[in-house]
Amino acid sequence: MTTVTGTAAAGTPETGPRGRFRDLLAAEWLKLWSLRSTPWSLLIGAVAVTAFNAGAAWDHYRYWDVLDPEARAGFVADGIPLRDAFTANAALVLLLAAGAIGATAVTREYGTGMIRATFAAVPARRPLMAAKACVVTAVAILFGVVVAGGSFLLTQTILGARDAGVSLGHPGAPRVVAASALLAPVAALTGLALGVLIRHGAATTVACFAVLLLLPAAVRENRHWAAVLDHALPLGAWNRLAVPDGFPPGPYPWTVSGAWTVYAAWALAAAALTVAVVHHRDQ
Repeated sequence: MTTVTGTAAAGTPETGPRGRFRDLLAAEWLKLWSLRSTPWSLLIGAVAVTAFNAGAAWDHYRYWDVLDPEARAGFVADGIPLRDAFTANAALVLLLAAGAIGATAVTREYGTGMIRATFAAVPARRPLMAAKACVVTAVAILFGVVVAGGSFLLTQTILGARDAGVSLGHPGAPRVVAASALLAPVAALTGLALGVLIRHGAATTVACFAVLLLLPAAVRENRHWAAVLDHALPLGAWNRLAVPDGFPPGPYPWTVSGAWTVYAAWALAAAALTVAVVHHRDQ
């Protein structure tokens, strides 16, 4: 009896080997890409975002001769090429697409009941959800870099035909591209956290739309409390980071570092919520 008990305690055959984190990452990567909606959402989102940006640049190219000489001379100095590089409409589409990807990564498992098998195979829920958050973040960053970088190159090529394009080394250009690219993982992690909380695909999509798009549209910077709320939202932070230097500030201006802090706070809070909630709730 002593020998059998000692062997079981040392080898723990009843529980099996503890999953390594890289194995969890690989499993979550496969699960995310096994969803048919993932590549289609990324493709449609990338096309829509790029189309909005290219459309803005094309309008300026097409109606260039309509602009008066003073407007054409100050086109680059006024920061218009950077505004065309990533427009507000493109940011809205990016938020919705990335948020949907993050939400689907977890709500599909709850909807099909696969989450029970997942938790049975990996009882340690915190590392499991941390791996899911890492995979969602990586995919969203790649998506953001592709659409932000591609939009910048395409729009500046269009404007370059009028000698109105700028390079990536232009003052303010790296910040616009980086802020637009990093908006995707912030939205994706927010969608993931909402999905863990709500667990229902349609309801989570509505919640993502309300938090990421509807709430920013409901507040304006005409009052201090509204400006504070707007500045605390991801879209408000993007608006601050994407504004070229020299643009007139609003009634309640704030700093670039404050906007980056909002990005970091939303991403960290969403990731922490994703990891913490499943530890205290059943399937």
